Amino acid sequence: MPARSKAQQRAAGAALSAKRGETKVSDLIGASREMYDSMTEAELEELASTDLDGLPEHVEDDPPKKGRG
Repeated sequence: MPARSKAQQRAAGAALSAKRGETKVSDLIGASREMYDSMTEAELEELASTDLDGLPEHVEDDPPKKGRG
């Protein structure tokens, strides 16, 4: 599954670096820490290797639902 945003790709790269022992796990915060805890190295590598061309900076997780009018 490719990354949906540049922010997601960067967070996956940080988590992947920690999984490989290149950076400290204690340095991870937010999404990168959650990714480290919940994803395998292969999953992180797939997200981190996504080409950034055309990706938005951020994408909302769940778009707000419209209420009845």
